[in-house]
Amino acid sequence: MKNTLAIITIISSIMLVVAILLQNQGSGLGTAFGGESNFYRTKRGAEQVLFYLTIVLAVVFVGCLIGLLLVK
Repeated sequence: MKNTLAIITIISSIMLVVAILLQNQGSGLGTAFGGESNFYRTKRGAEQVLFYLTIVLAVVFVGCLIGLLLVK
């Protein structure tokens, strides 16, 4: 059981990093200096799926970490 949780933790952490890096952040610091400000906009299509996938992966990752703490 402990080995399975460890493997799931490693896989979910790698997938979480990839999902976070794939998210589009706009123009970075360009908006801080008078650039285009599309801060309040809706997510659509693949961007919305990636957003929800990131949340699910984060929950799985934290759940596996807590499970590893509780399993002896």
